[in-house]
Amino acid sequence: MASFWYTNALRGVMAGEIDLDADDIRVALLMTNTTGDTEKDSDVITDIGTLDECDGANYVRKALAAEAVAADDANLRGEFDATDVVWTALGNGTRQIQGALVFKFVSADADSIPIAWVEFAATVNPGGADFTVQWNAEGILQITG
Repeated sequence: MASFWYTNALRGVMAGEIDLDADDIRVALLMTNTTGDTEKDSDVITDIGTLDECDGANYVRKALAAEAVAADDANLRGEFDATDVVWTALGNGTRQIQGALVFKFVSADADSIPIAWVEFAATVNPGGADFTVQWNAEGILQITG
């Protein structure tokens, strides 16, 4: 499955309910049993049937830093980006990591809004090494006009 925006997040951005460079935007690593890579209609994290969040040593959800929204006039789109995210000495989980769930943190999973699923090129077992999610050079997310 490819990377995508969750439907409710697109609506929330358009309605001004999600401010990508001002809200508390976080990332969670999900393993290969997740259904978050297919459930585009999930309104909150608890709507995802099987989250399958990473359970490796030293794993925690991370807040994005230096979030920025910009216009890319050459490509006729808006782009959202942030600094790459690093987990220090991330241990292997019970399954490989498949991708990243970008979400607006509110107060708990029942309130937090999935924004995007970012599929990795290949599944990963970090093996206790530092693990970096290096966002695409064109940004984490784009909206094309």
